[in-house]
Amino acid sequence: MKQPPKFVLEILDRLGQNGHIAVLAGGCVRDSLLGRRPSDWDVASSALPEQVLGLFRHCVCTGLRHGTVTVLDFGRPVEVTAFRAEGGYSDHRRPDSVSFGCSLEADLARRDLTVNAMAMDAAGRLTDPFGGRDDLSRRLLRCVGEPRLRFSEDALRMLRTLRFSAQLGFDIEPGTMEAIRGLAPLAASLSAERVRGELLKTLGSPRPDTAQLTVSLGLLDAYLAARPQSGPERPLAALPRYARLAHFCSWLEQSGCITSTTQLLTALRLDRESVRLNSAAVAVLNSGSRDWKRLLRDYGRDAVLAAYPKTPALRRVLRSDECWELSRLAIGGDELRALGYSGPELGRELDRLLDLVIERPEINDYNTLCQLAERKVQN
Repeated sequence: MKQPPKFVLEILDRLGQNGHIAVLAGGCVRDSLLGRRPSDWDVASSALPEQVLGLFRHCVCTGLRHGTVTVLDFGRPVEVTAFRAEGGYSDHRRPDSVSFGCSLEADLARRDLTVNAMAMDAAGRLTDPFGGRDDLSRRLLRCVGEPRLRFSEDALRMLRTLRFSAQLGFDIEPGTMEAIRGLAPLAASLSAERVRGELLKTLGSPRPDTAQLTVSLGLLDAYLAARPQSGPERPLAALPRYARLAHFCSWLEQSGCITSTTQLLTALRLDRESVRLNSAAVAVLNSGSRDWKRLLRDYGRDAVLAAYPKTPALRRVLRSDECWELSRLAIGGDELRALGYSGPELGRELDRLLDLVIERPEINDYNTLCQLAERKVQN
């Protein structure tokens, strides 16, 4: 089990010395029990936000409405959140009301999965009212309480459950999976940014094929024209992470789920360069071409690599000195201007010469290309 770092223990100690219950809670407890290094250390406490602000000098009020204060006193940010109970979830995402002053057990009861509903104090004593540790040993994801209630409260929990399954390699308990299948339409209420975040984390996990399960279950229906037609899924795990999104989108197109990768990724609010690169990579895959130098010329190195990350022939071209882009051409715009080219005609001539060089690499020589360009002018 991973031990909490000193700066986290100092926060727990200061809260405890001032009469408050303070424990580690959620994902950091889960990861510690699994022997993984937590990315964040979250503290749950009986202390109210104003009491936390009074105990530490450097704090940021990151979520006062939900009882969260980020403590910065020890160089690393640590979120300290008051024990809380939550009201209804009319929008299937956020609680309509939050109340503080409940017990630790009540705070854990509002959480999504049993493996995320554990707490641990500074001495390593575990509070586990819902059997999370047993589920860790069984490598099982199971909801706290009634699955349909948990997912109807917050639809993002369905995507998170699949993401945790992909990241941890855990199975999803049958009743929990059935609830996801039945309540998947609620995911349409989620923001594009939230959906995108979970999808990208799933694709970046050890089991990225789980992203295709999110589609089959209907969790991405708001962004798709149809569910996937019958046919094989695209194996993604053997691909490097930078190539997985493009191959996932290619599978969606070939399965009839979307008509445009560009439209899908734009709707999911990906940045412009990511949309461009992945759309180009899908176009490379759809082309069926293996004319590597022309593909590199037309779509760019990153897009072709995302489409064919493990193809030796492509790697040989990239390692070679062969020319496939204008910057590698032995002649440039200045030389063509000196020969009388200008405007659009200059660009067309550069493209013509590049095409000749792609076909015949040995002519990528300054004098040879000048002669070819002069001959074109004379003609």
